[in-house]
Amino acid sequence: PKQVNSAPVTKAPDRPAPQPHPKDQDSLVQRAEHIPAGTRTPMCGHCNQVIRGPFLVAMGKSWHPEEFNCAHCHCSMADLGFVEERGSVYCENCYEQYLAPTCCRCQQKVLGEVINALKQTWHVHCFLCTSCQQPIRNNTFHLEDGLAYCERDYYALFGTSCHGCDFPIEAGDKFLEALGFTWHDTCFVCSVSIKTSVTKTYRSHDYSLLAC
Repeated sequence: PKQVNSAPVTKAPDRPAPQPHPKDQDSLVQRAEHIPAGTRTPMCGHCNQVIRGPFLVAMGKSWHPEEFNCAHCHCSMADLGFVEERGSVYCENCYEQYLAPTCCRCQQKVLGEVINALKQTWHVHCFLCTSCQQPIRNNTFHLEDGLAYCERDYYALFGTSCHGCDFPIEAGDKFLEALGFTWHDTCFVCSVSIKTSVTKTYRSHDYSLLAC
């Protein structure tokens, strides 16, 4: 349905300055598991040789402790957190410095779940509705003048409601305009026969009564 741009619109509050946020709860950082010697003799994921002593388990493979290293700085990650990226492993510092995307709102690196919207990258907790300033967590949002709104606030501010049922007329809904109002096609019915009047000639006795 067409957007009713002439409807009264509540001015959205100015966005507050980005606040410090906690470390990503959905962090991509993992840690290798230490396995003592004698449990089994697996093959190393790096050199493809049998491991006869203690080893590490990470990314579904086994590793010599001295060969589980960052792909960029080559530091040992036996006791450090690591991030897997395109089949390679990186220490946290290298991943954050060279690979992690930057959130366009807070300008900090994203080390967890990423939202790609409006041709930019965001932390989940930084992609906010312009009106209520709450995170848009379900990835369903609408644009108005280039600004993102959660579904609830978008329809409250800009949406068109059906005069028959008071529910919003959403994208893809069939609707019509009559008697100065907008209706779902299934809500525009004859008050006498309770049949749809969409394709018929109708008479209006008042704004609440339709007769086919």
